[in-house]
Amino acid sequence: MTKTYHFIGIKGSGMSALALMLHQMGHQVQGSDVEKYYFTQRGLEQAGIKILPFDEKNLQADVEVIAGNAFRPDNNLEIAYADANGISYKRYHEFLGIFMRNFVSMGVAGAHGKTSTTGMLAHVLSNITDTSYLIGDGTGRGSANAKYFAFEADEYERHFMPYHPEYSIITNIDFDHPDYFTSLEDVFNAFNDYAKQVSKGVFVYGEDKELRRITANAPIYYYGFKEGNDFVAHDLLRSTTGSSFKVSFCGKELGEFKIPSFGRHNIMNATAVIGLLYTVGFDLTLVREHLATFGGVKRRFTEKMVNGTTIIDDFAHHPTEIIATLDAARQKYPSKEIVAIFQPHTFTRTIALLDEFAEALNQADAVYLAQIYGSAREVDHGDVKVEDLAEKIIKKAEIITVDNVSPLLEHPNAVYVFMGAGDIQTYEYSFERLLSNLTSNVQ
Repeated sequence: MTKTYHFIGIKGSGMSALALMLHQMGHQVQGSDVEKYYFTQRGLEQAGIKILPFDEKNLQADVEVIAGNAFRPDNNLEIAYADANGISYKRYHEFLGIFMRNFVSMGVAGAHGKTSTTGMLAHVLSNITDTSYLIGDGTGRGSANAKYFAFEADEYERHFMPYHPEYSIITNIDFDHPDYFTSLEDVFNAFNDYAKQVSKGVFVYGEDKELRRITANAPIYYYGFKEGNDFVAHDLLRSTTGSSFKVSFCGKELGEFKIPSFGRHNIMNATAVIGLLYTVGFDLTLVREHLATFGGVKRRFTEKMVNGTTIIDDFAHHPTEIIATLDAARQKYPSKEIVAIFQPHTFTRTIALLDEFAEALNQADAVYLAQIYGSAREVDHGDVKVEDLAEKIIKKAEIITVDNVSPLLEHPNAVYVFMGAGDIQTYEYSFERLLSNLTSNVQ
């Protein structure tokens, strides 16, 4: 009998993507999770994948168990039952490390930009050839005939260490996840260990001084804006419809490329993808064609219009990401006021990067702050409040609540950028309801 893959915590972004991919490859898939709605479950439901409540009875003899990293014996009855009864299971990253051996694997790692770059790589590859992929926004695609596998490699708790890809992009190294990493050097050591496991080519952003220190057992290719990199993006043209640029490799011109996205960081993401696929031997005419149609990934500069007001939803939760998102907003909306609504994510990150957060948010024209979203993995919330961040922002920063987002209406010619990795979307939805009610009251 064919085994069924059972996912403990199937609504997690990586878990749901992996479940979808295995389902599309023809495997039997089911999973369990909490009742609360998560955006990742829509794709699972559309695919007809069963989502069950947590229950010991889910662990039948014919299931192969994949467990989400958030679940342990002390907080999940299925994990506790498995441990007590000798039922083996693999964590997401352990399973993936074994699974990818069947493909020409291409990983994307980095403190920031992993999801967007993986999405871009997967989009181009899957339009050229049969490709399976896993993206950190909860998107997965599987094919039984795929030769290539593109995936996101997460550094948190060194989860990428079971991975031994043939190729990998590393977008940057930055101090993040201070609840796990002790210092920037600790982060560097993790990425350096990961890079040594890549067998055929490592593609790193050459203007990141930490990445310039990386050593590997495969050739290292540097990409960036400046001469001295192997792949150089130049002659940039950034407009309200997207970005165009040329790329050269060791002085050889590879031609012009266009992407319908915004911000210098997306030009770098595209250059990394171009460099990798050129090195592997793909036709750049096809790469160019499909880069031009990449529509982005979930919760990365996702735009909507609500009664004439532009709202942008973004996962940015680190100062570097905030700067990149606001830069993209300015490129697309140069004549609009850029209003940032930001929710700090985790107390440890807020304490560690308080000054950097303030400096990043000063790039906006107006700033509104939501209460800090604490993580269940944080034992100590520390002595920090969102008011501490507000005091450090040069522009007046106002603190808002979900129940009262009306201060946002003070900006008649604005684009609203909601940023965060917690429940910032509840603030966004509250604002959307307010805008809708204003319109209906006028009619």
